Amino acid sequence: MRNWKKQTNYLNLKITSMKRSATANWKGTGKEGMGKVTTQSGVLKNKKYDFRSRFDDGTYTNPEELVAAAHAGCFSMKLSFVLGAAGYTPRKIDTVCTITLENGAITQAHLEVKAKVPRMKADKFAECALEAKENCPISKLLNTNITMDASLA
Repeated sequence: MRNWKKQTNYLNLKITSMKRSATANWKGTGKEGMGKVTTQSGVLKNKKYDFRSRFDDGTYTNPEELVAAAHAGCFSMKLSFVLGAAGYTPRKIDTVCTITLENGAITQAHLEVKAKVPRMKADKFAECALEAKENCPISKLLNTNITMDASLA
């Protein structure tokens, strides 16, 4: 596994250091210009973003949408680990993250998660979801209010 600086214990999944990157290129003014985003993995390659897609009805991506995708993905994976540690194997975890941008600042991230976890009780699931919300790396990164609705399917 590339980009791991220190030894990894695969059984306990203790990764001590990892780096990932993305590149953005912007041309023109903030309102009339356009940018492109590329990720290290190449999954996003020269994907366009612009003012309209961020603040109006454009068809490209935008930074808040990318943060929402990162948070939904990170949270879902963390929840899977938390459920596994509690002795459960999820069949499915669906998470929607909605990022709120107000007055030039991200003010809230809202997670809506629905999961199918055999033999799990709702109160235990709520406990696991809360642990995942508080400890997923993207949740820790965001310096904002994070709310959540979590339910079993």
